[in-house]
Amino acid sequence: MNPMISSVETASAAVERSLAGRIGSFLDGRIETGSGADIGLIVAATGETFARFADGGPEGALAVLESSLRGAATWAATDAFERAAILRRVSAAVEAHAEELALLESATVGKALRDARAEVAKVVEMFGYYSGWADKVMGQTIPVPGDWHTYTERVPYGVVVAITPWNAPLFTAGWNSAAPLAAGNAVILKPSEFTPLSTLRLAQIAHEAGLPEGVFNVAVGAGATVGAALTTDERVGKVSFIGSVPTGRRVGVAAAQTGIPTVLELGGKSANIVFADADLDRAADGAIAAIFSGAGQSCVAGSRLLVQREIHDELIARVAERASKLRLGDPLDPSTEIGPIITRPQFETVRTLIDRGIRDGARRVTSDALPAAITASHLSGGHWVLPTLLEGVAPSNALETTEVFGPVVGADVFDTEEEAIARANGTRFGLAGAVWTENVARAHHVARSVRAGTFWVNAYKTIHVAVPFGGFGDSGHGRSSGPGFIDEYTQPKAVWVPTRAAGAPFPSLSY
Repeated sequence: MNPMISSVETASAAVERSLAGRIGSFLDGRIETGSGADIGLIVAATGETFARFADGGPEGALAVLESSLRGAATWAATDAFERAAILRRVSAAVEAHAEELALLESATVGKALRDARAEVAKVVEMFGYYSGWADKVMGQTIPVPGDWHTYTERVPYGVVVAITPWNAPLFTAGWNSAAPLAAGNAVILKPSEFTPLSTLRLAQIAHEAGLPEGVFNVAVGAGATVGAALTTDERVGKVSFIGSVPTGRRVGVAAAQTGIPTVLELGGKSANIVFADADLDRAADGAIAAIFSGAGQSCVAGSRLLVQREIHDELIARVAERASKLRLGDPLDPSTEIGPIITRPQFETVRTLIDRGIRDGARRVTSDALPAAITASHLSGGHWVLPTLLEGVAPSNALETTEVFGPVVGADVFDTEEEAIARANGTRFGLAGAVWTENVARAHHVARSVRAGTFWVNAYKTIHVAVPFGGFGDSGHGRSSGPGFIDEYTQPKAVWVPTRAAGAPFPSLSY
């Protein structure tokens, strides 16, 4: 990137190029600007405002819902093979616009360009994978007593509202739309008001690729206005939510009071366990990837590093040395490895939690001095947090159970396998985890014993739409990926057909 071009100018140019400068809700194939409160969008790398838009408000949310109800009827009536073909075209269209989407995401969200490119490729994969399932949603024939032909069908919910977070807006937009669309639902994406732009452009591209009007809409605005309206309207079939535990609980309660089922993918405090027999170079590289990619703004981040005593000092030194070499910089620079914290409130939260962890007895191993490339440039006002390794994060430390959602890992020592498992299970979260060991029996035992929806052996942070993903406990419930998406986004309907001779009496039935 040309250093003479400011990040604010680049973000504004990306909005103009991809969205013709218009920011609002997407419905019926067009963008409709809101009339509510003014919302500013911030360049995370500089802290400056680059665009403003009006909140859609409850009225705008209901207009989007009305459009989606019409779209749901159209989409459910579309032949399943045609739905599959359209989703294949969406996948191809996203791939054709891959660089545009990556640049839009990087410029307006603050995600490192190389990460944004990788996430666009995953969105291409999502629509491709689920297009293969769209014509394979089927029921069963079930034998029952008597003269009956009984079978089930899988019926879509109608309209699925997907509330997505600010940390990976484009990735989660694909993750939470491709599956319900394949199941025959219309989708309303409600992105974070901090990062709505790549979601809007994805919806435009999907519409241009052949999705009918109203099938893939975007409701833009705040959670308290737009989100609240959509999660409490009884015409909504299902709500999926990705975000924090407190907000997820509020969404779940509000939806349940209206009788709307939910899928909740919430936070994590995942343990990354390293035994003395592990390959230390691989384990150190894995620890870096587990916590520092995406500046730690990941629900599955390996934010707790538990190291067996015999190798503790050596592994901590290796992780610290690798962390010190990670390059912070402008997200649009292809060599940048760590971008800024995306929102100002989260930036302040991360800094507060680091200070609290140190007050609770942890020792900072890595530097806290930002490089001159940040402090002496136009990036000096950005939301920058250096990769941070805190050693001695004991069970009594707040960082043992508090999700930071930033590039901060708390390390501590353990002696036995039983102790490591107990520490890993010592929080209410249950999203992810990993173990590093050359002992096959130990690997399987730890994987079975740690309570987490996803667990890696000698690896970290690999996911794929073909595999179920979700959490236990405070990390949420439901699985919206893998073949199980059919059960998540459709309902079974039983059909009974009598096969007896005409005029035969029906048996007495009661329920």
